[in-house]
Amino acid sequence: MENNNSNNSHDQYGRKVMKDVSLQELREKLVEFSRVRGWDQYHSPRNLLLALVGEVGELSEIFQWKGEVARGLPNWTSDDKEHLEEELSDVLLYLVQLADVCGLDLGQAALTKIVKNAQKYPVTKPT
Repeated sequence: MENNNSNNSHDQYGRKVMKDVSLQELREKLVEFSRVRGWDQYHSPRNLLLALVGEVGELSEIFQWKGEVARGLPNWTSDDKEHLEEELSDVLLYLVQLADVCGLDLGQAALTKIVKNAQKYPVTKPT
């Protein structure tokens, strides 16, 4: 059952209910963000990839010394969770930009990859 508290909605399993944002919407916002700042000239595939790798490193640092972390991050402070959201967002945004600059449809590529993975790793029934 969904909790309708708009500031902190959670489903029946305690998971945060997410706003549905398309990759296309993110791409459009990123294109405009870069355009108005004159940053397009710096957004080569190589530069975006290196920036993405840097952000993945920052994301890794959050977990580096924490050991195993429980699902839902029950022992994390709201500041820790906010920091994680920011770093995950940086990774996502650079990934979307990289796919766009390379002329790739990231959403379709991901769906195709899920199908390939399902074929590669079929469901097996316990014996």
